[in-house]
Amino acid sequence: MKFITAITALATAAAVASAELPPPGNFSNCANSFARLALTNFTLSPLPMCIGKEFCYTATGTLNTGIINGATLSITGRFLGRLGYTDNANLCDALAAGGHKDCAIPAGPVTLKICRKLKLNMPPNIRMKFEVSAVNGDGGTLFCQTSTSHALTC
Repeated sequence: MKFITAITALATAAAVASAELPPPGNFSNCANSFARLALTNFTLSPLPMCIGKEFCYTATGTLNTGIINGATLSITGRFLGRLGYTDNANLCDALAAGGHKDCAIPAGPVTLKICRKLKLNMPPNIRMKFEVSAVNGDGGTLFCQTSTSHALTC
């Protein structure tokens, strides 16, 4: 009986959490007003992501200062307020995976393709609120975006 009650509670919590989350793929800004990349577009592909496979964010906008070595990327996913996924990387490596040959990207208009492989410990079929942020090599925030998404076992 306790097992059935627990399963019912989890299913109800998941339904309530899913109802409170915005549709997948709709990104919103979570950076302070000093972000160095003024974004005009931010997308995720593929949607939904596949566990163990590559996914890419594409950021389009204008850099007010160039990207320099030492920049970092952080991706976190939360479900019901609990941390369910983390991925921290060197931004230069993630940019290289997206086809950028040089990490030193000058100020001005840019389209950045930032690619990662979705870790195998990502729980399938659970919508999470993801935060994707990048910090430049000098410590300044490049961007921060949030959205909901889920992953499949493909």
